[in-house]
Amino acid sequence: MRTNTLGNTGLKVSALGFGGGPLGGFYGGFEEAESIRALHLAIDRGVNLVDTSPYYGGGKSEEILGKGLKGGWRDKVVLATKCGRIAKDQFNFTAKYIKESCETSLRLLQTDHVDILQAHDIEFEPNLDMVFTETFHALQDLKRQGKCRFIGMTGYPIRLLAQAIETCKLDVIISYCHATLLDDGMQTDLIPVAQKHGTGIINASAMCMGLLTMAGPQDWHPAPEAVKIACRKAADVCKKHGADLAQLAMQYPLMDNRIATTLVGMKTPAEVESNLVAEATPVNRELLDEVLAALAPVKNQRWDSGLFKAQD
Repeated sequence: MRTNTLGNTGLKVSALGFGGGPLGGFYGGFEEAESIRALHLAIDRGVNLVDTSPYYGGGKSEEILGKGLKGGWRDKVVLATKCGRIAKDQFNFTAKYIKESCETSLRLLQTDHVDILQAHDIEFEPNLDMVFTETFHALQDLKRQGKCRFIGMTGYPIRLLAQAIETCKLDVIISYCHATLLDDGMQTDLIPVAQKHGTGIINASAMCMGLLTMAGPQDWHPAPEAVKIACRKAADVCKKHGADLAQLAMQYPLMDNRIATTLVGMKTPAEVESNLVAEATPVNRELLDEVLAALAPVKNQRWDSGLFKAQD
């Protein structure tokens, strides 16, 4: 597994990261023991970044990962979690809660520190000045106390993440759905800002929360209908070639060496194996060009998130 340095942190992270969202039940049912086997397989095969959040199943993901990382497994990974997002429509970015959330996460993860701690989905907080002062200072306090080694913020709107980097001294950010077959906003608008400030970028959701899969997105997906239709056309292109749109979507951000790591949710050993194959297989350039042509009419069309509108 290829590794890259994450910004100025000095952390060497694997090109693929283990996303803990599915262990919170976000993508259907799962077996805890099987998910732990998937985690161990991924680590054995070179995946060393493990990311989760209290939001994923109300702490369930953290709890399962805590069990899976007991013993010597914890020492083999860069462990990341988040704070501030509690549930779908429940957030708390106050300093008091951020610190309480961190303590709960450490208990569930069965560790005395995490490597990365990030404020989760900051676009849902009406008072961004508070996020950039009180929340940020709470993260800094936890870093000084050794509860986390590096700090950051996550979100969907590109402009907001750039503002966070320029306003706060962040070690890391997570950007999702913006280094994909559909959207290259990370490459054009975010990477230059992050490089200027030495901030590492963790890429997530290469499949755009299910848009770029053969089955297509779930009903709740917020993308405009035109985007969903274009993605179905891209899936038809892949079907014609006997290919898998999800695999191509996973391969796409891995082609850009400026992207240190891409998180992908995994809950079974079969999913781990599939993603490892995607990482190791050369991209079919002819297929890629045809899929990009199918998606070109909706390129960089985005959706509302939190208090930010699509044009933001």
